[in-house]
Amino acid sequence: MKRIKIVVAYDGTDYCGWQIQPNGITVEEVLNRAVCKVTGEEIHVIGASRTDSGVHALGNVAVFDTESSIPGDRMAYALNRKLPEDIVVVSSEEVPLSWHPRYQDGITKTYEYYIYNAKAPDPLKRRYSTFVSFPLDVENMRKGASYLIGEHDFASFCNVRTNASDTVRRIDSIEVCADGTDIIIRVTGNGFLYNMVRIIAGILIRVGRGFYTPEKVRNILEAKERTAEGVTAPPNGLTLVEIRYPEIE
Repeated sequence: MKRIKIVVAYDGTDYCGWQIQPNGITVEEVLNRAVCKVTGEEIHVIGASRTDSGVHALGNVAVFDTESSIPGDRMAYALNRKLPEDIVVVSSEEVPLSWHPRYQDGITKTYEYYIYNAKAPDPLKRRYSTFVSFPLDVENMRKGASYLIGEHDFASFCNVRTNASDTVRRIDSIEVCADGTDIIIRVTGNGFLYNMVRIIAGILIRVGRGFYTPEKVRNILEAKERTAEGVTAPPNGLTLVEIRYPEIE
């Protein structure tokens, strides 16, 4: 028996998120099918991040155990021959059987939220960015984002349906980058609550439009309570870029 770690990229537009559920096709379900076809075994992958419906990824991580003779570093090639074009295994490797994608010390995750800020939408960007027609003050968005850096109770920044008992998380950095009509909010931290990055993006968009002052972000954070003041940005603008782990021993 060996454990294979895979890094997975996908266009989440046509999927009901990562995790298997009864109301639609998911990324996890499609991966399970591919792994079963390649190995001839009944296998269920274990994912690192359960992205929501419509959310994309460049670097989600999963593992599975197999008796297959296919070398770890060749598993990506074998799986990609069985996967649709909108799901790709970027890399694969064998890891210790005890290695788990969610239960590791020192994990950091990076998400990017893409905004297309122009007078008219671009049909070529509609799947991967959120369209905002009103001008956004990027500098004010940066000021508002700065209040979120560090370890805080992010209860105000999670969906009311979250089942997390601990809402304290650490954000290492937030960048708001602008290049013409493209604005990217890049967030890195040790973990994120349900809808947390999309709520951060929604609130920063309100700051950019002038509905909120930058200081309003601090007030929302300190309230530690999910209220109507927080807006959840659409899922299509969000991409899980990378999950970083300490070196595997």
